[in-house]
Amino acid sequence: MTELRDAHWGISWGAPARRDQRGGRYYTYLPDNLLTRPVVLPQDLALEAAEVETAVRGLTDARGSMGLDSLARFLLRSEAIASSRIEGLQVSVQQVALAELASVEDTPIAGFTENARLVANNIITLRQAAGELASCRMIKPDHLFDLHAALLPDHPQQGLRKLQNWIGGSDWHPLEADYVPPPPTDVERLIKDLTDYMTGAAHGPLLQAALTHAQFETIHPFADGNGRVGRALIHTVLTRRGLTRAAVLPISLVLLTRSREYVQGLTAYRYLGPPDGAEAQEALAAWFAVFLQAVKIAVEQAKQFVTLLGDLQIQWAEQHSAHRLRSGAKAQPRADSAVMRLLPLLPEVPVVTAQSAQRLLEVSFPSARAALEDLAEAQIVSRKRVDRGTTAYLARDVFDLITLTERRLASTHWDTRESAPRRPVPARPQSR
Repeated sequence: MTELRDAHWGISWGAPARRDQRGGRYYTYLPDNLLTRPVVLPQDLALEAAEVETAVRGLTDARGSMGLDSLARFLLRSEAIASSRIEGLQVSVQQVALAELASVEDTPIAGFTENARLVANNIITLRQAAGELASCRMIKPDHLFDLHAALLPDHPQQGLRKLQNWIGGSDWHPLEADYVPPPPTDVERLIKDLTDYMTGAAHGPLLQAALTHAQFETIHPFADGNGRVGRALIHTVLTRRGLTRAAVLPISLVLLTRSREYVQGLTAYRYLGPPDGAEAQEALAAWFAVFLQAVKIAVEQAKQFVTLLGDLQIQWAEQHSAHRLRSGAKAQPRADSAVMRLLPLLPEVPVVTAQSAQRLLEVSFPSARAALEDLAEAQIVSRKRVDRGTTAYLARDVFDLITLTERRLASTHWDTRESAPRRPVPARPQSR
């Protein structure tokens, strides 16, 4: 049964202000295990969950001309950049794309910051984690430790926390905190229960993702980076259960934009009393309703991204045809030509070199370079010298679309014309 455990905090003599030096009584929250917790949803919420799940599956089935891998990569990059900006890392979309390219390129790539490298690392890590955790037979605590270490490779405190942490209030004591997670002595068993729950399929994928995220944030097992890992686990569950396959929905960004409802939902989730009691069931329903609404909005936004990306590809095709006609060539090259195969991949890889295009398309270096030069002459990509003797080709339209996506997802009305962004976002792209 859940409980508020009585604890005592000693005086922090090294604190800068007297109010921060205080010691005294506080309470830590211990949640029930997920594996043994009885779950009963109200009928209306269960029906809504079925409808939202159908909408999620429909997104990946009705993607039109937009390839699923390209959509997944686009949304993952959008979410990673926006999430990092929320946590104080100021990066540009172009620099992150260059850093991603540098991680797989044999030749040196320059032109990006250390922050961009960190964000690119997060993108690569999340993609790998989703694949690995989706395919492994058993999810174990070590998998979460590895995910945490990959997302925060330079953090001095790896593994489960050894000290009490808290949310809100003073940096020096938990006496005025908004929430105090379980003490360190209980974290290991709670994480083991959580990973065992993630391995199974006791509930539907959306409910499992909601419970996994809320339980992880409630345990708050790491000294830092709990938000990043907790957001990653949403995608891990949905991918593992086959609901989104490769697509990444911007669920966590919707939750962060609706931060008041998000915090209220997590607070409601932390009920007191027996797990089969009325308060426990009401708490679950309150949190799941918030989570479901976020998924519903995320699906609607993802559909808009599909439409916008499809429109962009139509625009590129028209630009390319016009360029070829001006050059005296046929408007439409062969469908299996390198340039026609590369065009639909640009949302997934908006920065390429001749070498990376050669590897991506499995063509000769001259063919890859010719395709990129053709797109540059059509003003679909632009050239940028990234190292001596190495030219990168940038699809700046994709960068602009990611920026507009980030701005829209930071607006409570999902439209910056109706409500201003609620968190730090980049400036609106200038028309070219």
